Amino acid sequence: GVSHVLTLVLQELTLLCKRDVNGVGMLYDLLRSRWLQALLKIYECLQHYLGKRPAPVTLQARALSREVVELLHEAPQSGEVKELRRLLRSPHFKAALLSAHDTVAQKDFEPTLPPLPDNIPENEEAMRIVCLVKNNQPLGATIKRHEITGDITVARVIHGGLADRSGLLYAGDKLVEVNGVPVEGLEPEQVINIL
Repeated sequence: GVSHVLTLVLQELTLLCKRDVNGVGMLYDLLRSRWLQALLKIYECLQHYLGKRPAPVTLQARALSREVVELLHEAPQSGEVKELRRLLRSPHFKAALLSAHDTVAQKDFEPTLPPLPDNIPENEEAMRIVCLVKNNQPLGATIKRHEITGDITVARVIHGGLADRSGLLYAGDKLVEVNGVPVEGLEPEQVINIL
């Protein structure tokens, strides 16, 4: 995938860096940057998801089931046909399974982000939204209050922890909001309780 191509490019750039070709060192540093690596990892995950995402064959399985029952009524009445009609007409199958299928099939579960405002000032800092699901495991990062600005920042990311494995959180990142709660003015201990 993309990571493999990037690895090959970095190998070529290593050779060019040794020959001191103009601009190659800067390009090499850019391609080795952690944020670009994380971005490529996210891109590959999204591409994998888009390629494997199952799609419903129909949005109206209940209506299709009724149609099949009507067609079976006209078919020769073997034991199998009677059993299939009985299954398709059972309330558990119609109400639970098919209704649940139709509900899920008609929803769009793609993540949606709010639109960016049109009037973003040029000098405004970039912000990224990070979503980490913990599942009873520690975050694998420590936080602190910045001595000068008073902001809550990531003090360090513990190697092998959830934050490290995600590649989305870095030491020095400023926390603005945690689980929908603004952290401005909160103590680090209060933020930890929200986490």
